[in-house]
Amino acid sequence: MANLQVNLCGVTLKNPVITASGTFGFGREYHELYDIGTLGGVSTKGLTLEPRFGNPTPRIAESRGVILNAVGLQNPGVEHFISSDLAWLKSTGTAVIANVAGKTLDDYKNICQKLDGLVDMVELNISCPNVKSGGMAFGIKPETVEEVTRYAKSGLKKTPLMVKLSPNVESIAANAKAAERGGADCVSLINTLTGMAIDIERRRPIIANNTGGVSGAGVKPIAVRMVYEASQAVKIPVVGMGGITCAEDAIEFLMAGATAVQVGTANFTDPLVCPKIIRGLNDWCDRHGVQNISDLTGTLQLNGK
Repeated sequence: MANLQVNLCGVTLKNPVITASGTFGFGREYHELYDIGTLGGVSTKGLTLEPRFGNPTPRIAESRGVILNAVGLQNPGVEHFISSDLAWLKSTGTAVIANVAGKTLDDYKNICQKLDGLVDMVELNISCPNVKSGGMAFGIKPETVEEVTRYAKSGLKKTPLMVKLSPNVESIAANAKAAERGGADCVSLINTLTGMAIDIERRRPIIANNTGGVSGAGVKPIAVRMVYEASQAVKIPVVGMGGITCAEDAIEFLMAGATAVQVGTANFTDPLVCPKIIRGLNDWCDRHGVQNISDLTGTLQLNGK
């Protein structure tokens, strides 16, 4: 049996597999199917200071190899999470990563203050492409990435900060460095790409919001490339995500420079995918004589070098 433990910003994860925000709720439904305490961590549904009803329907569209979503951060609000979901989620034994979003700098700082010391890590969503106010504006330019990171970090005294980066940018490396300068303890990427699907009979976008975030297996090569570029640019850990459906996909991200990975859309097509990936990681390490999975991080060797 390989040692699958990884250290992420001082937080020990049982394994490098974390469920991605927005695809796992707060874990209760999946816990009916398997013990989510076997996961490395759970990144919660995106939380805001106040409850949000999200965007109008339809909010999901399927395309070949990907899905588009424009849910719009529907959530019960951070206070409800703290009072109704947090204790249960912590009791499962998995690492709890609170994904948070806001409309203003003060929103980000205030929600971080409410969660400080209560969760294992905060993941800052500064790049939600389907929310009309806030979020996306902070995640595009390096200077605003640095600013919102610094503001959020000032609200955290005990809890590490992970900054989730948008792929819809000029340079992922520049934005990763900006988050690092702002005080991020690690970065996660990629958030969804912006896309559109059209109903050709109605000649209108399928999604009521017109555009949505693209995720799923089809985005993996883009995500792997960006994780590699970010990991080369910063000294802080990188968490990789985007199109992971199996253990081999996860290993690509680790070799590209990720310390851990997040699995999102695949949870919809196979609710048991994360336990399968964890078992697959162990099997791959055993077959290849890898004793510690953390030894795989950043071992990619480029052709011609």
